[in-house]
Amino acid sequence: MEIMQPFKTEVDLQTGVFSPTRDIITRKLSNMATMYADVEAAQALLDSGDDPIIYEVHVTELPEVEGHILHCTTKIYPGKIGDEYFMTKGHYHAQRDQGEVYVGLSGEGYLVMQTESGESSAIAMKPGTAAYVPPYWAHRTINTGSEPFVFFAAWAGEAGHDYGTIERDGFRQLIVEKDGHLQVIDNPKYD
Repeated sequence: MEIMQPFKTEVDLQTGVFSPTRDIITRKLSNMATMYADVEAAQALLDSGDDPIIYEVHVTELPEVEGHILHCTTKIYPGKIGDEYFMTKGHYHAQRDQGEVYVGLSGEGYLVMQTESGESSAIAMKPGTAAYVPPYWAHRTINTGSEPFVFFAAWAGEAGHDYGTIERDGFRQLIVEKDGHLQVIDNPKYD
């Protein structure tokens, strides 16, 4: 491995913005419309000409190899598609035996996790919550509040990302609003 120089990044704890500015990944509804349970509601919003930004990821520029600790902040905007709150795409690690740490910075939300064998978990997050994603668990975050939900994440450089499995299979649990209340429900489309 090449020897790198140490560096620092200032993080705005309210917005998640990095200084100096790093790469920013922006996900709009059009990038993930089929990931919502109510695909018709997502398509109707897109057909109306609205393509809201669901979330942004501010990432560090580090090699994705063993020995490095990658890290980012994610800002999920408030909103819903049908009854389902705005969320990240979610993923397994390509190397399933790698974990990840999330720390809530501002706003509120949930970290939803599942294993390929069918276990699932939903952890409420707020500023100061440190949540651990163990190896072998897929993970997705959801904004359940009225303000942006911002969190910091760190993971091993060699972990990689497998978004395809979640795009194909979805998550076992959904975080929705029913009758004005947040509920964790089983995904009716999950096989």
